[in-house]
Amino acid sequence: MDAKSLNRLELNKVLSVCSEYACLEGTKAILSELSPSADIAAVREKLSRTGECVKLLFRYGVSSIEYFQDISEFLTRASKRSTLSCAELRLVNALLRSARIAYTSINSVEDEEISLIKKDSARIYYDRNLEDDITEKIISDDEVSDHASDALYSIRSKIKSLNERIRSKLSEYVSGDTARYLQDGIVTMRGDRYVIPVKAEYRSRVKGLVHDRSQTGATFFIEPEYVLELNNELVALQIDEKEEIERILKALSLRVGDMAERLATDMEVLAEIESYYARARYSYAYKCVLPRVNKRGYINIIRGRHPLIDQKKVVPVSLELGGDYKFLLISGANTGGKTVTLKMCGLFCLMAACGIFLPASEGTDVCVFDDIFCDVGDSQSIEESLSTFSSHITTVIDMCKRATAGSLVLIDELGGGTNPDEGQALAKAVVEHFLNVGCRGIVTTHFTPLKEFAYTVDGIENASMEFDASTLKPLYSIKIGLPGASNALAICRRFGMDKNILDRAVSYLSEGGKAFENIVRRAEDSRVEAQKKLEEVNLLESQLKEKLAEVNRRIDELNKQRERLTAGARAESRRIINERTAQAEEIVDELEELFKKEELSQSDLIKARTLKNKLKNAAYGDGEGEEPLNRFEQATAANLKAGDGIYFTRLQATGQVLSVNAKKGEAEVLCGSIKTRCKISELQKINAPAAPKKKGEVRVKKSGDIAPSKPQLEINLLGMTVEEALYEVDNFIDRAVLSNLEEIKVIHGVGTGRLREAIARHLKGHKNVKSFRLGKYGEGETGVTIVTLK
Repeated sequence: MDAKSLNRLELNKVLSVCSEYACLEGTKAILSELSPSADIAAVREKLSRTGECVKLLFRYGVSSIEYFQDISEFLTRASKRSTLSCAELRLVNALLRSARIAYTSINSVEDEEISLIKKDSARIYYDRNLEDDITEKIISDDEVSDHASDALYSIRSKIKSLNERIRSKLSEYVSGDTARYLQDGIVTMRGDRYVIPVKAEYRSRVKGLVHDRSQTGATFFIEPEYVLELNNELVALQIDEKEEIERILKALSLRVGDMAERLATDMEVLAEIESYYARARYSYAYKCVLPRVNKRGYINIIRGRHPLIDQKKVVPVSLELGGDYKFLLISGANTGGKTVTLKMCGLFCLMAACGIFLPASEGTDVCVFDDIFCDVGDSQSIEESLSTFSSHITTVIDMCKRATAGSLVLIDELGGGTNPDEGQALAKAVVEHFLNVGCRGIVTTHFTPLKEFAYTVDGIENASMEFDASTLKPLYSIKIGLPGASNALAICRRFGMDKNILDRAVSYLSEGGKAFENIVRRAEDSRVEAQKKLEEVNLLESQLKEKLAEVNRRIDELNKQRERLTAGARAESRRIINERTAQAEEIVDELEELFKKEELSQSDLIKARTLKNKLKNAAYGDGEGEEPLNRFEQATAANLKAGDGIYFTRLQATGQVLSVNAKKGEAEVLCGSIKTRCKISELQKINAPAAPKKKGEVRVKKSGDIAPSKPQLEINLLGMTVEEALYEVDNFIDRAVLSNLEEIKVIHGVGTGRLREAIARHLKGHKNVKSFRLGKYGEGETGVTIVTLK
C-alpha cells in the first residue's frame, strides 16, 4: 500500500502502542514492520488468530509467552560445535522453557474454535530433558553445580578436603612457636597457592618458596616447605575441575547444536504467536470488537473511537459508506471533527487488515481495500520547493493515476490553498473522476458549490458534522444527507473578533453564498431540534413501557394471589363437605341399626330424635338454626364494622374487616395473607346468625367425627410482606402442632434477607419451636428455614 498514506493515517503509531503489549524483541520487530494485507482470506485469518488469543488470554487464563533473549548468535556457534558458556546456556534454557510453557498452555485448552493458534503451536519444539539438565547443572552465569557429574563432585570433594588439610597445617604454623616470625597471624594466597606473611628479617628461619614481597619490603609471602606438595596437589585438582567443567559445558553445547535449527524456528514461531497475543491485549485494553470484513467496498463504523485520542475524551462517531453511495462529502464547522473522522475511517480499514480489532461497537463492517490513498493536512515541502497547494495537488494527481475500483481515497479540503473558484471547480472534476473509476472515498470541504454538486450527482452523498448553534461548539457527530454550514464568522465571534470587522465580512459575502449558508444553517437547526424532540419522545415512550410492564406485573401477582385464595377456599370447602358427609353417614348407619329392631322403646325414639337433630347439624354446620351460613348483603358504612366477615368482589375472596373509614367510604380488609384498603361498595357483608347458646351449655366434638386431612410440610411466603409472612407462619406452626409434625419447612427466598431475618427473630421466641436452621445444599440453602417443633 501507499507508504505515505500509511504514515498520514498514523498506522505506525497504533502499531507502536500495540508493540508495548509484547515482551520479545522479535515480536516488537514484527509489529513495527507489519504491513496491511489486501487479501481478504489472509485478513480473516489474522483476525481469527487475534480472536483466538483473546479467548486464550481472557477466557481460559492461558499464560503469555515468557521472555527470552535473541540467541541466534549462540545457536550458530553451537551448530558449529563451539562450547557455550554458563551464561549462554542459561539463555538457551530460557528459550526452551518459554517454548515448553507456550506449547503446553495452548494445547491444554479444549476448544474446537481455537485451531489456528494450535496449528502454529504444533511447530514449537522443546526438550524437557535438556531444559532440566541445564537447570540442574548450571546454577548461575559463571558456576556449575557440584552435582553436574559424579567426577566433578569427586574432584570438588577432594579439593575441599585438601583445602582443609592445608589450612590446618598452616594454622599450626601461625599459632605455634614460629608465630613470632610472622607479620600477621593470617593465611593468605598468592597465585592460587597458600602462603604466610613472614617478617623480612626472619625469612631465613622459614623454609619454603617465596612467592611475593610487600611494597615496603617488610613482608615476604612464603609457601612453607611442608605444604608445597599439598599445594601442588591442589593445583592439579583445580586443573581437573576446569577440564571436567569444560567437558560438561561441551556436552550440553553439542546437544544445543544438534537442535539449533529447531530452536531458531521456535524463536520465530513464539514471536509470531506473541504478536497476536499483543494484538489481543491491545484489543482488550481499548474495548475493541471483531469487525466484519468484506471486499465489496462497504464500510459501516458503529460508534467508532479514534485509537490515538485519549479514550476518556474521544467522542464516538458512526459512519456508513459504500452502500447507496460510493463517496461521502463531509462539510461543517472547523474543529468539528471532519479530519479525525476521515482519518479514523482509513485507519480502521488498515487496522483490520493487520489483524487488529477495532475500538467500536458490535456490528462494525470494514472493507479490505487493494490500496488506500490519503491526503491530510499541510504538506508544504521546503526541500522540494513545493507550496501547500503544490504539494497537495501533487498527491491528488498521484491518486488520480493510481486509484482503482478497489481503492479508498481520503482527501481533506480538496481544492484548498488556491483561488476558491478554481479550487471548487477542480474539486468537482477530481471527485467526478474518482466516481467514474468506481473507487470509494471521503472528501471534506467548505466549498458551497461542491455541496450543491453532491446533490446533483449520483454516487456521492452530503454529510455534516453537527454544530450547536446556541453554544457555537461542535458536537463531534456526523449526519448523513445534509451539508453543514462552515460557521466561520460565528466561530470568530465566539473567539472575540471585533463586531465591526465581522459585520464588514458579512457585507462582502455573495447573496447566493449567504442564502445557501442560511438555508443550510436553518435546516441544521431544525434537524437538531427535531432530534431533541425525538429523543424526548423515545425517552417518554421507554418510561411508559416500563410503567406498563410494572402494571402488568402487579396484575399478574394479584391474579396469582387470587388463584391461591380460590384454591384454598375450594380445598376448605371440600374438607367441610367430606367432614359433614362422614358425620351424616355415621348418623344414617346408627338410624338403620336402630330401626332394625322389631319394637322401638321410648328411649329408642328419643335416640332417633337426637340422631335426626345431629343430621340437621351436619347439614347446616352447627344445627342450631334452619338458615345456611353464608348469606350476603351489600356492605354500607352503617352496617359494617371491624371484625365483620366480608366477600371482596374485586379479589373474589372472603376476608375480615380490620377498620372502617365512614367519611371516605373505605375499609381496610384482610383476605388471606393480603391486607388492602378498598371501597365499601366493593364489599359484601357475610351474615352468619347463630342461635344463642343456652347458659351453661357445652358442646363437644369428637376428633373422630372429622375426616382427617393431609398435613402440609412446608409454607411458601414469597411475595409477602414481613407482617403478612409472620401471621402465616404462626398459623402454619399451629396446624403443624395439631398434626403432630416434628419438622416443617418455611420458604422465604433469598432477596435482600430482610424477610429471612425477621422470621429468624420471630422463631427464637416461639413457644412451639424447639430449633431452626437454614436449608442445606439440595434443601433450598439460604432461601428456606427448616423448623423443628417441640
